[in-house]
Amino acid sequence: MEAGPAHGGAHRNLPTGRVAMADTTETPRVRRLLRDIDPSTWEHPADRAALQALRRVPAFDEVLRKVFGLFGERPIRLAFQANAVRVSERQFPAVHRLYGDVLETLDAPERYPLYVSQTPIVNAGAYGMDRPFIILNSGSLRLLDEDELRFLLGHELGHVLSGHVLYRTMTVILIQLAMLGFPAIGIAARAVLVALLEWGRKAELSADRAGVLAAQDPEAAMRTMMKLAGGGTKEETDLGEFLAQADEYREGGDVVDAVFRVLNLMAATHPFHVLRAAELRDWVEQGEYDRVLRGEYRRRTDEPPPWREDLAAAARAYAEEAGSLFEQFSDAARRVREAVLEGFKKV
Repeated sequence: MEAGPAHGGAHRNLPTGRVAMADTTETPRVRRLLRDIDPSTWEHPADRAALQALRRVPAFDEVLRKVFGLFGERPIRLAFQANAVRVSERQFPAVHRLYGDVLETLDAPERYPLYVSQTPIVNAGAYGMDRPFIILNSGSLRLLDEDELRFLLGHELGHVLSGHVLYRTMTVILIQLAMLGFPAIGIAARAVLVALLEWGRKAELSADRAGVLAAQDPEAAMRTMMKLAGGGTKEETDLGEFLAQADEYREGGDVVDAVFRVLNLMAATHPFHVLRAAELRDWVEQGEYDRVLRGEYRRRTDEPPPWREDLAAAARAYAEEAGSLFEQFSDAARRVREAVLEGFKKV
């Protein structure tokens, strides 16, 4: 049953210190069903900008056609599903119920197949080409509570609804072929893979927003990031300290640290979990999350924004990211210079 916002403005200022654990005896929250929500509502501008840049990479379409022609839909589906159990009313019924909640909340047009794979790592993935499906690692069922699972399932559903799965599947295939030294992976394909990885990291930010809209519990979303990063139960971890760690990572260090922060990400398929948690917290505190729950979001029947407006938003996102990186370099360089001068004074 559709109802009003579940949280109101309660999470506009999420704490960076100790976070009180939820009282399990409280009245269950009422979910806001986001009828006819358009994926552009949760898509990060940098995601759209990176996707447009990706499509301009030389030989991108040619490489994509070759890989798709080599594998096609069926063998990819079989490869991913060979060692997994399909979720249904009789198999993993609790997960089946939670997944139904997520599908309903984000008003998904269909029920995409969901599988559980015997893997201890807390994670999930959305794959496929014409017929997307979701794989949930069994480790997630052991460590995550219901709201955290809703976030994880909503995250993967966000990838599906935003049309990410084709490119994400291509990324996985190209990585595997590159590791095997497959002859089809030449210089052009490697350039495409680098571009896919850059876009993929931005796409994760979009899917995180979809996940928090599905769970409608920002703290549960950020707790999931904490568990993805290091595991641990509620009794063993503290969300406030994890967020403080994220701020320390973003703002601390010298110029060498700033360089390594960039280099460490270059081969990664996902942004670091501490950064994703901080990015999600920023989005919530800026009021975007509350606005969506109030019903202020783009519908699928709405006219798309003018392409110039969309491009401008994407450009601003990249400019802000570049400006932040420049500030980190400048600030780090200043601290190094001051330390050196201080050292000379003591000589």
